[in-house]
Amino acid sequence: MSVNFKHHFKHKKWGALLLMSLAALSVPAHALEFSDIASEGEIKFFKERPDPGAYAYQSKVMITPESLETGSVNIATCHDKLDQIRKVVIVFNPERIQTIKIKSFNGMGSATVQNNEVELTDVAKGASICIDLQSRALDSLGMGQYKLNAGPLMRRYLDGYLPMSASLSVQWPTNLLTVERTVPTANDGVKINQNNQGIQLNMVFAGKMTTQIYLKQKQMVSQLGR
Repeated sequence: MSVNFKHHFKHKKWGALLLMSLAALSVPAHALEFSDIASEGEIKFFKERPDPGAYAYQSKVMITPESLETGSVNIATCHDKLDQIRKVVIVFNPERIQTIKIKSFNGMGSATVQNNEVELTDVAKGASICIDLQSRALDSLGMGQYKLNAGPLMRRYLDGYLPMSASLSVQWPTNLLTVERTVPTANDGVKINQNNQGIQLNMVFAGKMTTQIYLKQKQMVSQLGR
């Protein structure tokens, strides 16, 4: 099976904070069943990864009281167990991104920041990179309500999408916010844990996924409940 090489990650969301597109990497698709690959417009969830040890993505977002006013949040991201490819350009939304800093990388020739892009060269199988960001990613919906959008997240291969895992963690000071709902909701491939300091979604899926987290300011919740 040949590989459709498109040498870009396009990071445009996470409330337009971050979009991660693993477009056409050199992937051992022969190790998967045909039923493990999602077609365009389809999302498949998996209780367990059909290809354990393959690509995984992590994102940790910190929301502060100031974030509710400015929309700006800090994000720590990591791409682990990358597939082999000669060049990848990670593109962040120039209208949202404020700062980009490469925290660490290994298993690749170079990783450099140019304006709103991070360029990776000579990426070896199993390589990883961690990138810290500041972005105006928190959208106010009014009445103390907010939304974060993560995605679309995907691991593309030819005209389909391979399985991937994504860990999305959002944290805030105790009792600052409460979670109204998430898209997707919990299922066999989506595990959700939350408390009064944040929420974490652990997902295993194939397809083009956009995750939405709807939040409400805790003080606003208390006032409405009176």
